[in-house]
Amino acid sequence: MPISLQRILALPVQALSWLGGQGTRAIAALVFIGLAVPPLGTLLKPFVTEAVFLLLCISFMRVDTGALRAYLRRPGIVIAATVWTTIGVPLIVGTGAHAAGIDLHAPGLFLALMLQAVASPMMAGPSLAALMGLDATLVLVTLVAGTALIPVTAPLFAYLFLDGVLTLSPLGLGLKLAAILAGAVAVAAAIRWRAGATAIKQHRLPIDGFNILILLVFVAAVMGDVAAKVLADPVGMIGLAALAFAVSVLLLAVTMLIFRRLGRDRALALGMMVSQRNMGLMLAATDGVVPGTTWLYFALCQFPIYLAPQLLKPLVRRVSAPAMPAVTEAADA
Repeated sequence: MPISLQRILALPVQALSWLGGQGTRAIAALVFIGLAVPPLGTLLKPFVTEAVFLLLCISFMRVDTGALRAYLRRPGIVIAATVWTTIGVPLIVGTGAHAAGIDLHAPGLFLALMLQAVASPMMAGPSLAALMGLDATLVLVTLVAGTALIPVTAPLFAYLFLDGVLTLSPLGLGLKLAAILAGAVAVAAAIRWRAGATAIKQHRLPIDGFNILILLVFVAAVMGDVAAKVLADPVGMIGLAALAFAVSVLLLAVTMLIFRRLGRDRALALGMMVSQRNMGLMLAATDGVVPGTTWLYFALCQFPIYLAPQLLKPLVRRVSAPAMPAVTEAADA
């Protein structure tokens, strides 16, 4: 019997639903796909800004406004976490890197560390927290608050630490970030108005699958040169990868220590959020015009970001309390 047109049209949705159902396994696989297929990165590299914008749109589209309002009625925790991730982290990283002389001896690496530090948390943070059974609501509210401040705080720290290092002026950086975020919010609001929150929730899995495909664009683009660089300079690349893991682990550990009184589960949720920075947003804001070392460091940072949900599963099982309310269901940047 011939296959009906309806079944043919349903195949892409079914494929996306299957992909979305793979959860953290699919996210972890992205970095290895990007590493194993360098031509894919070359092909997709021009589309990094567009990919980041789509990831932002999807994340804002899925915001549960009711959960946001509930947490904002008791804003003390959110304010403290926002101040830490938007002001405390870049101030400590910038001061420490400057004191170590990294800005003089390795300006490309210094730029990478600063752009990582001033970036907002990754938009996938609430999704990953929900998938791992952590407090996705707290992560989401803090992420939204921190992201809203980025057009102000990023130019401020760029002026303090990156004068002459960043090709884009601090004011230009702030305006570009504001335009990207405002555009993503507007598109997300239009989709929510047209489709409705109920329909968005009902189509969670295919949206997850589409999200993972967009993530592949970003990950493949930043990972494209890594394999060749590893072969050309294995020692240097191992050192850079070790630094990327060390920074991620340090941010996770320090954040958990600072917020330990909230309980280990919430402290871990915030630690994951702070350690996973939205470097794609900073690449989009600079149009990808950064030194080679900066680009490579960003690429290697994808390993701790996308492997963390798998690597931290034993820790999550130890610290998680009974199920926290999940605000969003699936993954981002």
